[in-house]
Amino acid sequence: MERKRILIVEDEPQIVEVLQAYLEREGLIVESTGSVAGALDAVARLRPDMMILDITLEDGSGLDVLRQSGANGGGIPSIMLTARAEESDRIVGLELGADDYITKPFSPRELVARVRALFRRLGERTGTAAQHATRKTRVAELEIDHEFHEVQISGKPANLTATEFRILTLLVENPGEVFTRSHLLDRLNDDGDIFERTLDRHINNLRKKIEPDPHNPQYVLTVYGVGYKMRRP
Repeated sequence: MERKRILIVEDEPQIVEVLQAYLEREGLIVESTGSVAGALDAVARLRPDMMILDITLEDGSGLDVLRQSGANGGGIPSIMLTARAEESDRIVGLELGADDYITKPFSPRELVARVRALFRRLGERTGTAAQHATRKTRVAELEIDHEFHEVQISGKPANLTATEFRILTLLVENPGEVFTRSHLLDRLNDDGDIFERTLDRHINNLRKKIEPDPHNPQYVLTVYGVGYKMRRP
């Protein structure tokens, strides 16, 4: 199997050294940079399989990396590192496409476990798509291509994160079925409480990308007091 590439965007050398040692022990190819400019250059050169992004960098923020790399195609699975207690940075990061976050100080082993879990979820998504190599699903103006992991709404591409794509795929494949939050997490085979705490935020982000009016959704519907469902075709 081709070795995965991971980009660490962090300006504290000691943290980089420890993370690189732990991740290379997992068989990953690791590159690091301490700046927004270096990160964007590395994204263009390497197209890493995953990014670990610190919020505070010498020339800006890891949020700038998410924002600018997203504008240029995005879609790179990302885990944010933050030393800040406020929710605002985490919420902005999730809205810009981050899949998970971890607050400093953290255990390197915990971060490696998060990396493993995210790669595992991505692998499950890829495996499901391979089983349906030519299958596309359409609900009104929403179209999902399961082979190329692409989503279009009214003929225009919707740039979803890995987590958003997995949520949408599960709902689309079970139209009309109501999922409670716990049921949704069970079916997605999530590995930790981070995803549970941010599930509603991921749903909101998904709606912003596929709904003509996110405040009055036509596709991902809320069943008040219960959970979520996808409209029937």
